[in-house]
Amino acid sequence: MAASAAIVTIALCLAAGAAEAQTLVPAVMIFGDSVVDAGNNNGLLTLVKANFPPYGRDFSPRPFPTGRFCNGKLATDFTVENLGFTTYPPAYLSREATGNNLLTGANFASAASGYLDRTANLYRAISLNQQLENYREYQSNVVRIAGGKDKAAGIFSGALHILSAGSSDYVQNYYIDPYLNGAYTPEQFADFLLRPFASFVQSLYGLGARRIGVTSLPPTGCLPAAITLFGGSGFGCVERLNADAVAFNKKLAASADSLKRSHPDLKLVVFDVYNPLLDLVKNPSNHGFFEARKACCGTGTIETSLLCNARSPGTCANATGYVFWDSFHPTEAANKVLANALLIQGIELIS
Repeated sequence: MAASAAIVTIALCLAAGAAEAQTLVPAVMIFGDSVVDAGNNNGLLTLVKANFPPYGRDFSPRPFPTGRFCNGKLATDFTVENLGFTTYPPAYLSREATGNNLLTGANFASAASGYLDRTANLYRAISLNQQLENYREYQSNVVRIAGGKDKAAGIFSGALHILSAGSSDYVQNYYIDPYLNGAYTPEQFADFLLRPFASFVQSLYGLGARRIGVTSLPPTGCLPAAITLFGGSGFGCVERLNADAVAFNKKLAASADSLKRSHPDLKLVVFDVYNPLLDLVKNPSNHGFFEARKACCGTGTIETSLLCNARSPGTCANATGYVFWDSFHPTEAANKVLANALLIQGIELIS
């Protein structure tokens, strides 16, 4: 009932926004990893790409491999639609990121990036620090396009800034690097990641951001690739990985609370991705899904990026019943469920 009431409230806000300014925020800025990358990795010398079939095969309005790690839309795409936008923030390194297209935001995310520069460097991705530099450059362009610093500052302060990071630091770095997991306990590694998190938020604040949403870690132990790599002989989620995610998320929430106390005019929300995705995995039929253990692409156990390609044997014909598209990333159908959950949690950021 509470969720239904929240959805009604949001719908009323959207209706009011449509009458006044059409969108609930002036722009959306997106930072982070493959969960939100809209194509920035396409032109990089990296193996972590998704700009080829079958990626994008269900993307609307035109099926096309945009560089999104999904069969269609990302959760952030649905979020942007929910906020009243008719176009998505362009990947900053794409040809679309020019002129007036920049006035409603941009996507700076890079697949395989993380809180640690080292994580991005391992895969030749764009680190969060470099994403910040790109954002500074973007701001300079917007000042010119918008017609002055005052107008541009209003865009930056009113914009919703979304950050998704952390999963790559764990799954693609910490868990597979014997030096790291030998030098740090999971709890110590979480503390290690929270320092660049806090620094990133403070840097965004210094650049004028006042509305920031950061996603928690998902249940990493339920990702098909994680089950394949770390699950041993079991077929369920890898509970030790999920426990690490829960511990990190608690520390992330505490760090966010500390940042808000230091900056009273900052709206900072930690979006709980863990529980909505875990519910999809544990109770798929409650949401219209029938497969939550294996992904749609290929065998559904390990394929992602270059391994998920047009010749991957076994790729499902219809992904709507699958929670996962490839072994790391949700399907468009699952992303829509997650986006609705995030919208309810983020009312504070659009009020």
